[in-house]
Amino acid sequence: MPMAVGMVEVLGWPPALAVADVMVKAARVTLVGYELLSGAFVTIIVRGDVAEVNLSVQSGIRAAEKIEPFFPGDKLKNGKLLLSSHVIPRPHANIETVMPIHFRESVEQFRDRPNSRY
Repeated sequence: MPMAVGMVEVLGWPPALAVADVMVKAARVTLVGYELLSGAFVTIIVRGDVAEVNLSVQSGIRAAEKIEPFFPGDKLKNGKLLLSSHVIPRPHANIETVMPIHFRESVEQFRDRPNSRY
C-alpha cells in the first residue's frame, strides 16, 4: 500500500524541532527526515497512512501557529513561523527515488510501532 508523505515548513531550527515532535506524537507516522534550506527554512517530512499523515500535518500546523517569533521579519507569513504545508497521498515512484522522502535504514526501527501516539 502506498504511503502518504506530509510536509510542514517553518522558519528556524527550534520551531522545526518542536513541530516534528508534535507531528510524530499526534499520529502513527514516521519522521523520515528534514530539509534545511537557505534562510533558516526547515521542512519536516513524515510518512504513513493518508489519514495519519493528515492528522500529523494538521497537528504540526497548529503547533507552529502557537510558537511566537522572537522578532518580526519580512520572511514571516502573517508574522508566524509557519511557511507552508502539504500532503501527497500517493507520491509517484520517481519522486520517491529522487527526493528525500524515502524510508532510510536509520528510521526503520520507528516504522509500524504498536503505539506511536505516546
